[in-house]
Order: sequence, then structure tokens, then C-alpha cells
Amino acid sequence: MRKNIVAGNWKMNKTHAEATALANDVVGSNYAHEVQLIMFPPAVYVSEISKIAASSNVAVGIQNSSQHESGAYTGELSTSMIKSVGANYVLVGHSERREYFNEQNDVCAAKVDQILKAELTPIYCCGEVLEEREASNHFNLVQSQIEEGVFHLSADDILKCVIAYEPVWAIGTGVTASSDQAQEMHKFIRTLLVDKYGIDVANDISILYGGSCKPSNAKELFANADVDGGLIGGASLNASDFIAIANSF
Repeated sequence: MRKNIVAGNWKMNKTHAEATALANDVVGSNYAHEVQLIMFPPAVYVSEISKIAASSNVAVGIQNSSQHESGAYTGELSTSMIKSVGANYVLVGHSERREYFNEQNDVCAAKVDQILKAELTPIYCCGEVLEEREASNHFNLVQSQIEEGVFHLSADDILKCVIAYEPVWAIGTGVTASSDQAQEMHKFIRTLLVDKYGIDVANDISILYGGSCKPSNAKELFANADVDGGLIGGASLNASDFIAIANSF
């Protein structure tokens, strides 16, 4: 049975002191333990924050990884490095990586392979910008991102993945997709999974909503049948907001 997950992507925020304080606040908070909480701090803090979370049910992930095992790739992080410092989850294909670093679906697919090889969990991100939604191309775009990014996987391996839908037009803009819009796309993604892998596999894969989810709208979003949690941005930088979202199921 698929998990309810609330993952906090801190992006490029927080000094060392601020990051450790936030991690301690999250770990020390009261939340529904049937929900898997994940913190995604900046890479330089992952080792220390993994130690802070080690005695808790809170997992730690990293915001990006290399598609290469090792070598002369200055500034990159391999999955073996990531695993060695206590991270369990890796974001792949986040909208900002796609936009600012030109990460294409084939690169994302290679990253997924490396993450699974290291026995880590990829959270594979997909989603459309405003122009694509206004052109009614959002379903086609998300389908291509899913098919080219993860549909090369076996049924056993796709079950080790999490998918996050990011309506890019609703990230940091103050605009939030309606509950109906979120459910519509999540159901579409799950239908793609059903068509490829069958209903039993599709129903065991968590699909997260990643578009300006906050305490005020989390309950409505999470009430949808195909929304299994959230990939949280700004609201994850405040422990009380992050925990409030986790308690919204």
C-alpha cells in the first residue's frame, strides 16, 4: 500500500545554524507517524542533518545527484557519496533543474538508474509551465516526462520510485492549482502507470503534489484520491508550517 509522504525541499536556503535548528525543530515535533516526513536540505548540510534525524522517523534526502558513478565531474555528487552520508531519497528532474540547468528527460532517466542502483529512492518530478497549460499541452508534456524518465524501468523498480507533480505555474507565484486540477493530473499520471504496469503496481506508487502546498490548502489537496502527499517548498522552511501540512491527512 502506498505511503503518504510530506517532503520538504529547502532549496538554496538556510545558513548552517539555521539549517540545524530547523532540522531539530522538525525532528522534535509531534506529527502523525503514519506519514513519512523527508527533509531535503542543501547538500553541504546533509551529513549533519542525517545524524540529527537518525533516531527519528524523519528521513533525509538530497536535492540532486549525478548520472555518473564517479570521475572528473567537478561539483557533482555521486549516489555512493550521497548514501554514505545518510541520505535515503534523491530529487530528480525538479522543475528548477530542468529550467536553469537544462536537464532533459534522458539525463533524468540516467539519474534514476544510478539512484536505484545505489538502493536509494528517487522522487521523480514532472510538470508544466503556464504556457503549456494555456496551450492545452500539459497532459502531453507530463506524459512525455513520465514515459522518457521512468518507463524504461521494470515493474519491480518503478515500485521503488515516488513521483511528484509540479505545476510550475503554481510554484512561488502565489497561484495554487485547485484541488480539482491537482486531482485531474494525479489521476492522469496514475492512469499512465496503470496502462504501463497494471493497476496493482500503479496503486502502490505515491504521487505527490508540488505546487505551493501550505497549511491552509493541504487538507483539501490531500483529500483527493490520487494525491498522496506533497513536495513542499517555502512552507518547509518553517517547522510549524511543515508539521501542520503533515498533519493534514
